[in-house]
Amino acid sequence: MRLAFTKMNGAGNDFILIDNRDQSIELTTRQVQRLCDRNAGVGADGLMLLEPAQGNEAHWSWQFYNSDGSRAEMCGNGARCFAAFARGLKPCESLSFETDAGLIRAEFSDHRVCVDLTSPGPMTLNQPLDKLEAPILVHSINTGVPHAVVIVDDLDEVNVAKLGAQVRYHEAFSPKGTNVNFVQPLDSNQIRVRTYERGVEGETLACGTGVSACALVMAQLHDMRSPIRVEVKSGAHLEVSFQRDGAGFDKLRLTGPADLAFTGTIDLD
Repeated sequence: MRLAFTKMNGAGNDFILIDNRDQSIELTTRQVQRLCDRNAGVGADGLMLLEPAQGNEAHWSWQFYNSDGSRAEMCGNGARCFAAFARGLKPCESLSFETDAGLIRAEFSDHRVCVDLTSPGPMTLNQPLDKLEAPILVHSINTGVPHAVVIVDDLDEVNVAKLGAQVRYHEAFSPKGTNVNFVQPLDSNQIRVRTYERGVEGETLACGTGVSACALVMAQLHDMRSPIRVEVKSGAHLEVSFQRDGAGFDKLRLTGPADLAFTGTIDLD
């Protein structure tokens, strides 16, 4: 099978996008893994199939896969890239699409894309984790997918691959595990974030739902105000805005770039 694809990235978080409007493409786990492989395939943190919407509220629907072939409910940077890809097929100023986490709406402003994320789940604060090299406190919230947040003094000193994997597979988050974010506050409304992503099983250059989780935790613990500016591993900046809703948060929005890398075709057996 010869497969046409588009490669995009959102703040360094990179994705393969495939037009499946005719729903003729069905990918196996092994095929997704091969396409996302950075040596044998195109290379990406995740893969999206664009398909017709199932209901009447949305313009499109997606199938989203992590690079290990597992299905993912949501991805903030992926959502911006998906919206930009869909806009290239049918020009518009705004659109909506179905995900496993719910309906996502997107708007466009120059080269940046704003996506309204689904309402976050309850926040758990100051949860001690043992059975690590040293006990740590984590804060947890679901921003479309589950995230653990660890606040640190010096982000550059964190071994994200090692500690991230330990927290990701910790029994406290079993059986599905969690994404793990390390956040360093910079000033009253700016933070730095590095993320270990479940499904990629390593550090990525950015994670949209992860920076959103970190922003909400920092708003709760350090009274940071919306919008919060976030610097990610790639050096790019994202913006997270939200409203307080009693003890929780609502109207969560992520704004950032969605850039075309290249288009191509690949033979896939």
